[in-house]
Amino acid sequence: MKIGVFATFMSPLATPQMIRDFGRRAEGAGLDSIWMGEHVALFDKNTYGYPGSKDGRIPTPPGGGMLDVTATFGFLAAATTRLRLGTGVALVPQRNPVYTAKEMCTLDWLSNGRLDFGIGVGWNKEEVEACGYRWEDRGARCDEFMEVMRRLWTEPVVDFAGKWVKFETMRLDPKPIQKPYIPIIVGGYADAAFRRAVEFGAGWYGFNLDPARTRGMLDKLDGAFAKAGRTRGKDFQIIITPPMAMAMDAMQGYAELGVDRVIVNLGGQKPEQVDKRLPEIASLVRKAA
Repeated sequence: MKIGVFATFMSPLATPQMIRDFGRRAEGAGLDSIWMGEHVALFDKNTYGYPGSKDGRIPTPPGGGMLDVTATFGFLAAATTRLRLGTGVALVPQRNPVYTAKEMCTLDWLSNGRLDFGIGVGWNKEEVEACGYRWEDRGARCDEFMEVMRRLWTEPVVDFAGKWVKFETMRLDPKPIQKPYIPIIVGGYADAAFRRAVEFGAGWYGFNLDPARTRGMLDKLDGAFAKAGRTRGKDFQIIITPPMAMAMDAMQGYAELGVDRVIVNLGGQKPEQVDKRLPEIASLVRKAA
């Protein structure tokens, strides 16, 4: 079982020096990967609350906000040599699929094949609408956008005629380093997410799940595979971020479930918090080796 870290880099704490040092420390400690969430904007009022906190709000420092995942990963790719970089998750239905395909294959190219493309449909209705899309059809749009990207990553010339995307004789280069394309890791707990993982995914990502809840979600995932007439293979990655308060010693339970990668939440980014949390995660790396 490999160990990574989930870090929501936020200004003003996440300075260039802090991110560079953190990436090198994480790599030096033997971590497998750094994962980062995505929100391009936050709102004072939301239709639906953030599912990762009790009050439904993403905790951000006063006057600060989340850094862009694509730019940050480009910066981290230059500061490291081995760490994998995972989007946890990229909000595909509110992105432009052609730009996203280009950004991700460029990141894969510049990092020498170290990118994992975690995807999801998102929870923030206001954010989706601010990006110019409808909330209600985001699932179907996600499927179409993923098909666009997958074809642009693998075919020399692409024609596409969908509901949201139409173009003829398009070329997109460079192609990703990883073959057949960048690993797509699907996040989410709805039936549609498990179906999407079977259709598009090289893996499934569960966030804030203890081993008991993970077991239940894996049963649903295997049900989706069975519905598609398939069986989950050993090459299909199961990636889990445990609850923040979960004890490090309890994480062995994930290995017993066959989880491939545990992505431990860093929590705060104040220097004293990082200095405390990173050695704890490094100790888990040693135990898992």
